[in-house]
Amino acid sequence: MSEAPAPPRPERGDPTWVAPALTRDEQTRHVGKTPIFFGPPLAILTAGQKNTMEISGKINRTAERYLEIQREHGVALTEPERQCITHICHIGWMSPLEIRELPMEVELTRFDCEGLDKPALLAKLQAARFADLVVMVESLGF
Repeated sequence: MSEAPAPPRPERGDPTWVAPALTRDEQTRHVGKTPIFFGPPLAILTAGQKNTMEISGKINRTAERYLEIQREHGVALTEPERQCITHICHIGWMSPLEIRELPMEVELTRFDCEGLDKPALLAKLQAARFADLVVMVESLGF
């Protein structure tokens, strides 16, 4: 008897994708030194710091706080609403300005699917804070 192949797993960006849970060991693992590109946001975050340990600490504190923001924020979406936002976000990387403009994009998009209530989605997005919008976009893989 042969086993049936496992169904394909959704990938980041797929509305059904869920981040894998980490074990306690994985959450605290030490990855050693990792080369990282310091683009403008990281350069601004660590401006004036020269000590590698201070820079590492600053990045890790910021990441820890951001993970907590992700846990506390977001926008609850129905499946049709997720499809609409995913359609809009498929342009790729979303800048902070583009994230702020999501309500306008919902108004302008011609995307439609069964069960999508654009006025309700628009109201949710307009009522959301920026942190909620960022977490929503990131939860969709963008």
